[in-house]
Amino acid sequence: MQANHLLLEEPIRMASILEPSKPNFFPAMSKIVGTLGPKSRSVEIISGCLKAGMSVARFDFSWGDTDYHQETLENLKKAVKSTKKLCAVMLDTVGPELQVVNKSERAISLQAAAFVVLTPDQGKEATSEILPINFGGLSKAVGKGDTIFIGQYLFTGSETTSVWLEVAEVKGEDVVCVIKNSATLAGSLFTLHISQIHIDLPTLSDKDKEVISTWGVRNNIDFLSLSYTRHAEDVRHARDFLSKLGDLNQTQIFAKIENIEGLTHFDEILQEADGIILSRGNLGIDLPPEKVFLFQKAAVYKCNMAGKPAVVTRVVDSMTDNLRPTRAEATDVANAVLDGSDAILLGAETLRGLYPVETISIVGKICAEAEKVFNQELYFKRTGKYVGEPMSHLESIASSAVRAAINVKASVIIVFTSSGKAARLIAKYRPTMPVISVVIPRLKTNQLRWSFTGAFQAESTNSTNESVLKVALDHGKVSGVIKSHDRVVVCQKVGDASVVKIIELED
Repeated sequence: MQANHLLLEEPIRMASILEPSKPNFFPAMSKIVGTLGPKSRSVEIISGCLKAGMSVARFDFSWGDTDYHQETLENLKKAVKSTKKLCAVMLDTVGPELQVVNKSERAISLQAAAFVVLTPDQGKEATSEILPINFGGLSKAVGKGDTIFIGQYLFTGSETTSVWLEVAEVKGEDVVCVIKNSATLAGSLFTLHISQIHIDLPTLSDKDKEVISTWGVRNNIDFLSLSYTRHAEDVRHARDFLSKLGDLNQTQIFAKIENIEGLTHFDEILQEADGIILSRGNLGIDLPPEKVFLFQKAAVYKCNMAGKPAVVTRVVDSMTDNLRPTRAEATDVANAVLDGSDAILLGAETLRGLYPVETISIVGKICAEAEKVFNQELYFKRTGKYVGEPMSHLESIASSAVRAAINVKASVIIVFTSSGKAARLIAKYRPTMPVISVVIPRLKTNQLRWSFTGAFQAESTNSTNESVLKVALDHGKVSGVIKSHDRVVVCQKVGDASVVKIIELED
């Protein structure tokens, strides 16, 4: 009975469903990652995306050169300045992605039951009979009966814009396939995915390394999305590469799980990575459709217990061309939040979709509604139980801060941090209110000069904690998160001790 009672602690009244949604200062606590591209790179559109709730901008290097992405990023900086909305930068690697190369960019019509040849000869033109690809080892990797999927940009699963092939025979380096459904491929680049086959290419390609060490370093990227992560070693290798670049040793690595291989080694990858992106587009091809939800629920739970962000992709594909999501998609977004997802990643919907701002706005509203009925009490107990006893000093402080904030109905938690670890631990316990991180830089010396280090480019300060707290409170008031007579929970270090205190604000 007790377990059932816990599950029903937040009954949903039918009346509340009929009430209009109340606008919050934060569109949602869940983060929204928007992929910037052709339809979302002007200052005006990016500003709209930021106001609608985008807090991470993703730059996908599967297409476009560094100059193109730099131009988009400069526009993002202008939009951040004008809207005063902070936005992190995520660089998404190409990795061992297989691609069909269509230099002429003419649409290619493929008919069911006809044959098409996949060839590594990129000098050939893409036609209905032959498709040149960027990988010379395909003929060695596949065999008769294997399934190959080809789709534009990101797989939509739409039967008219993506095609299923079955390998009929291998002829030298060419692979002859029978087409399973009629479709038209449009654009210059199509991604190719072979179901449950190991591709012998490095996870961090030479092209990726070049982009990271130039564009990534120049722009001090916040996140690296590591495409097609298959082993923990992939993450270690990427981390080692970033640390050698110096400027990027604070950059977080999010492992993108896209196939059976990554799924098989999920636990070890989770230990090494800073966060996980569940790439449901590719996973939906490697896994039978009825198994995708199981992986999502298991992976998100593991991420939650490890205190690492879980990002879910491919939620509102239909909004690439439509102003409203389907009912199933809206439910899917809400269920992702109720499962414990920390962020929703939008790909084609904002990259080349017709309604990038509206998509972010609607996804944010759905997340906010789901958060209202998220069973935080059950989640908190489960997380604490998983951590076990004795808790580490920091873990204990973080969980106490969240518990205190919920008990006194605080409007915000303010945390003083230098590395961001304390703030991330507080977020692990899913507070129902926003967390404001105040970055206190650490002072270092090499005997010749003093320097500051911190998770961000923190300003040097000789101020006391109290004066810094006042700055944080003033920022909260200006932002509209904190009002007169609100209670605020503060988590800070005093000497060698960590302190959680509750402040009641006056007028």
